[in-house]
Amino acid sequence: IIDEYGADALRFTNAAMASLGGVLKLDMQRIAGYRNFGTKLWNAVNFANFNEVYDEAKPGYSCPEAKAAVNQWIIGETAKVRVEVDAALEAYRFNDAALSLYAFVWGKVCDWYIELSKPLFGSEDEAVIAETRQTLGWVLDQCMVLLHPIMPFITEELWGQTGTRTKMLVHADWPAYAAADLVNAEADREINWVISVIENTRSARAQMHVPAGLKVAMLVTEIDEAAQTAWDRNEAMIKRLARVESLDVSETFPKGTVSIAAPGATFGL
Repeated sequence: IIDEYGADALRFTNAAMASLGGVLKLDMQRIAGYRNFGTKLWNAVNFANFNEVYDEAKPGYSCPEAKAAVNQWIIGETAKVRVEVDAALEAYRFNDAALSLYAFVWGKVCDWYIELSKPLFGSEDEAVIAETRQTLGWVLDQCMVLLHPIMPFITEELWGQTGTRTKMLVHADWPAYAAADLVNAEADREINWVISVIENTRSARAQMHVPAGLKVAMLVTEIDEAAQTAWDRNEAMIKRLARVESLDVSETFPKGTVSIAAPGATFGL
């Protein structure tokens, strides 16, 4: 199994399936899936290198005082998962620790933050680019640290490849930041709203078999102040990821419109 999938994939499978009192039924498909998870982390580091996140002169990144909502959101999500992992490890619930990390690294970091950060990296504002580099560098460092007890080989390799480190990852300090200090409730609400709009729009497109490359017009019949603010602040991001061409206000939806629910707003395609 290790020759085919790697030791980290086998270790992660054992941890993810190790519920207390449960019987471990080895599933080769899950091992293959967790090998892909390791590849996902590797690709995230490649994305960071492409955007010049890691500087050989820097040993790593400290947590930035971010101003962009997307950066504030992922910093808060990182703090939340650290609390979850600590609680799970303390209670010997290795499956909970593994699955929390899987959902965070794949779902929050690789699937969402990296996509949401692309418009920031494409910005002409050097301060925004620098902040996003520091945020992504810190988040990926935290991913490596938190994953290291379960996936020590790939994380140690990536740690050594990203900047000049003062010590090996196995000797690095375990993080101790508190979620309450790093979670920005306003940014949390805003970005989760953006994600819900994008996800629901993608779901509606898939149900109606809209071609992936086709940009479509979106209508809105009602939208409250908070939702309008979230749209205005993230319009380019939503349009890019949901493949939306425009947003127009309408009193009613014409026949054939697919309704898309979002907190404080009703959209239609």
